[in-house]
Amino acid sequence: LKEPALADAPPTLRGTQDASPFFNMGKLHTLSRGYRSGTRNKFSKYYRTKGMPGTSRYMATFKRGDYVDIVVDSSVQSGMPFSFYHGRTGIVFNVNRNALGVEVTKCIGNRQLRKCIHVNVAHLRKSRCNESFLKRVKDNDQKKRDAKLQGLIADVKRQPEGPKDMKIVKATEDDVVVLAPLPFIENHF
Repeated sequence: LKEPALADAPPTLRGTQDASPFFNMGKLHTLSRGYRSGTRNKFSKYYRTKGMPGTSRYMATFKRGDYVDIVVDSSVQSGMPFSFYHGRTGIVFNVNRNALGVEVTKCIGNRQLRKCIHVNVAHLRKSRCNESFLKRVKDNDQKKRDAKLQGLIADVKRQPEGPKDMKIVKATEDDVVVLAPLPFIENHF
C-alpha cells in the first residue's frame, strides 16, 4: 500500500497513529479462553467409538460412597463437567435421576479443596482404584475366620519383600576373564 501522506507529514506526526493507520497497531487477534478451550484432543473420541453412548452406560447403578472416574463423553453435552475434571476420580455424595454428585479434590496453591460437582451419568464410570484393597480385605477376613477355627491369631499385616537370598557363583580358572584396557603403544611414522 502506498502512503503518500507520510513523506509530506510534519515531523510531529511522523511515526504516530495519526500519520498512518498501519503504525502501532499492536496485537490484532484475541486469545480465546472459553469454557471448552484447549479440549480439541481431550474431548475427542477414538476411531469407531464416535456417536451416542449405548444404553448400558445409563443402566449402571451407583451408590453413595462409590468411587467413580470422570471421563467426558463429548457426544453428550448435558451435564458435562469442566475439562479440568476429565480423567479424575471422585466419590459419589448424591444420586439424582440422571446425574450424580461427585466430590473431587483439587489442588489450588498450597491447599487441597474438595469440589462438589453434579455430573451426568454418561460422563461417569465405576472406578477400579480400590479393587485390590477390597480383595485384600476379603482375603484377610477369610484368614481370620480360618485362624479362629484353629484357635490361632492370624497375622494379616503386609510385610516388605526384603532382600533376595544369597547365592555363590562358582567358576573355574579358565572361565574367568579379566577385562583390562589395552596397553598404549605409541606409533611414530
